[in-house]
Amino acid sequence: MEKRNGIQKNAGSGGLAATKRPRLLISPVALQTARAFTAWTHRYLAPPAAAEFVIGVQTSDTTLVGVAFVDRPAFWAFDVGSTAEVVCLSTDGTLNACSALLGAAWRAAQAEGYRRLIAYTRFDEPGTSLCAAGFRLVPSPLGWDTSRTGEVARVLWEIRVAGGRA
Repeated sequence: MEKRNGIQKNAGSGGLAATKRPRLLISPVALQTARAFTAWTHRYLAPPAAAEFVIGVQTSDTTLVGVAFVDRPAFWAFDVGSTAEVVCLSTDGTLNACSALLGAAWRAAQAEGYRRLIAYTRFDEPGTSLCAAGFRLVPSPLGWDTSRTGEVARVLWEIRVAGGRA
């Protein structure tokens, strides 16, 4: 069998068959475990000290492949009681793990009573997983200027209850 770009060519049948991707399962994760996983996998941020809730995604063989920390928004103008923020999301690179975590984070936030979930990406990141999970790009808020602080420019994304204001 020859494998190329996720497609297996079976020598006996002469046809092509797609390789099976591991099934991803959403699971609760202890804060300590999530912090250790983030320290091991995240490229440039330290794991958060606390969060309102933490969720994980694992393969069917119970291997943890990603975690998401959700908390109240860090920016005071967004902390209105109905908005939550994905403060950290890290994976080991497993395909679709980010999108699965973001979708689960939104469902969990809604179950907690939140009407809006926000997340940030660095300016140089495409936000593909956010788009796949239903998030939309938000124009820069007034006063959002990272040039004075020396921080990396960030982009704001949101998902909200249909027709709702947050």
